[in-house]
Amino acid sequence: MHFAAVDWAILGAVYVAMVAGVVLLKPYMRSVVDFLAAGRTAGRYLLSVSQGVAALGAITVVGYLEQNFVAGFALTWWGFSQAIVILVLTVSGFVIYRFRQTRSLTLPEFFERRYSRRFRVFTGMLAFTAGLINFGIFPAVGARFFIHYIGLPDSVSALGFAIGTFPLIMLLLLGTSIFFVFSGGQVAVIITDFVQGVFVNLVFIVITVFLLVQVDWAQIFEALAMAPENASLINPYKTSQVADFNFWYFLIGTIGVVYVVMSWQGTQAYNASARSAHEAKMGQVLTNWRENPWKLFVLIVPVIAYTVLHHPDFAAQAGTVNELLARTDSETIRNQLRGPAVLVTMLPVGLLGAFAAVMLTAFVSTHDTYLHSWGSIFIQDVVMPFRKEPFTPEQHMRVLRGAVLGVAVFIFMFSLLFQQSQYIWLFFAITGAIFAGGSGAVLIGGLYWKRGTAAAAWSAMITGSSIAVGGIIIHQLVDDFPVNGQEFWGIAMAASTLVYILVSLLGPKRIFDLDRLLHRGRYALEGEMEIVDEEPSRGFRVLGMGREFTRSDRLLYVATYVWVGGWTLVFIVGTVINLTRDVGDEAWAGFWEFYVYLMVVVSGVVVLWFAIGGFMDIRAMLGRLAIMRRDDTDDGWVRTEGGPE
Repeated sequence: MHFAAVDWAILGAVYVAMVAGVVLLKPYMRSVVDFLAAGRTAGRYLLSVSQGVAALGAITVVGYLEQNFVAGFALTWWGFSQAIVILVLTVSGFVIYRFRQTRSLTLPEFFERRYSRRFRVFTGMLAFTAGLINFGIFPAVGARFFIHYIGLPDSVSALGFAIGTFPLIMLLLLGTSIFFVFSGGQVAVIITDFVQGVFVNLVFIVITVFLLVQVDWAQIFEALAMAPENASLINPYKTSQVADFNFWYFLIGTIGVVYVVMSWQGTQAYNASARSAHEAKMGQVLTNWRENPWKLFVLIVPVIAYTVLHHPDFAAQAGTVNELLARTDSETIRNQLRGPAVLVTMLPVGLLGAFAAVMLTAFVSTHDTYLHSWGSIFIQDVVMPFRKEPFTPEQHMRVLRGAVLGVAVFIFMFSLLFQQSQYIWLFFAITGAIFAGGSGAVLIGGLYWKRGTAAAAWSAMITGSSIAVGGIIIHQLVDDFPVNGQEFWGIAMAASTLVYILVSLLGPKRIFDLDRLLHRGRYALEGEMEIVDEEPSRGFRVLGMGREFTRSDRLLYVATYVWVGGWTLVFIVGTVINLTRDVGDEAWAGFWEFYVYLMVVVSGVVVLWFAIGGFMDIRAMLGRLAIMRRDDTDDGWVRTEGGPE
């Protein structure tokens, strides 16, 4: 066992603090809409940080460590060009703003309002099924991390029986996540996730700085230079032989950034929790800053891991890492545990416990969010549409909690039995595509195109999901199939989009009333939009700053444009230089050293900035929840169907 008393104390203190926070928040959850969407009272910083750590999770950290060990600095470089795409999406409020205008509590509920009730049930079942399969490996990956990172035995004795540590750790962590959801619903989830998110980012920065002090840059780049010439971990323009995480992986991911905005429903409650469409939009803009601390961490740790395992100066540490990894015969599992094993050998007492606490909070934040999401979708979009009348509030809360428990039982059993054979991110891509393969076309078309029809929606969803399911079956039957999960997702996106457009144009012409769906014009609802400036200047409007923007909102937009635009310019100039001359590894090494130290400074500022903003949001949110009047009919039941069959 690698832990000292100090490490256990840190881990235990963080666990107790999380549980205590949930107990204190329980009285604020008083209705179905509180459980499902925190009463629609969340501010931008609270939304941004909470959703970020919920989407990150222990499994995501492990997945990124696994991915960047293979790719090195290359994916970070290609991400600079992707950043401008994300900037355009966030500052425009693409999809996010209009969805919040619909006041739908789930995406399939929106599909009923836009298309039909039967389509809501179909997409609800599809989202739920895809989510369960995708979610199924989360407990296993998290539990394996703790067993190997802490150095726990394979089994423990109780009453004369040997009980496996693996299922025990999963039960403990899943039980904690269930308690969070049962006690306070989305109110507890969103606030505790925020506090955990601040803690996670702070520890990430501390560990990153510590590792950079322990390992010299000369050692890092000497080790990275040992990679094959066309599988470079330093020069992104020499990566033609990098398997899986290469240019095509990145290109499909860039297209997917646009296509799947809000399509994946693992964090669906956050899409409905904002106190207004404007706050939802601003929360997304903050994503351009929020991600800096954890992106730096999951870049540096695998780079350090590669150095430790390949540089002769770290032969002793490499031997210890290999001993730890020898505990499993699975190459897939060894890939997942490589980064954590290196941290075990490098981190001192105290930081070992702090990182374990980070992974604990990351595990719980993702699991309580996903348990909440998939349980809610099952009740809201699979069960409820078959009823002749809505649940009573008391019935509704009981069945929601029952569904959450059912999801937990399923993923526990799935994690025990499923044998994973792909990288985590490739598994995510192909299982996510079961729903997201077709949902992007249906969602974007439904929000922005009056001509989109129910027939087109059905056709697109069936096309996208069929391609994705076919990919899963092929990968189970054929070893080393040349088309990976990411590529199957790309095929699904292209095919479902084409089908949606063609069926809408070739079928009966129908015009849908988007104003009614989006509560605009004569359908506008009081209190949904706070007008600050009736006539913003043309320059502000061009930059996406409309009537709801305060002076601080505009400052944030300008700063975001400068930050993201600067890195985009770096990418363009760097691309031109590399296409016109041969840039050596030494030049790239100097660039990456500058980039990393700059990101350390920026990340420190971001953590402080978002912590202040988020705690102010929490105070305002609890104030609203304490005095607001609840509407028991605001439960996701669609009283009148919004679209044709």
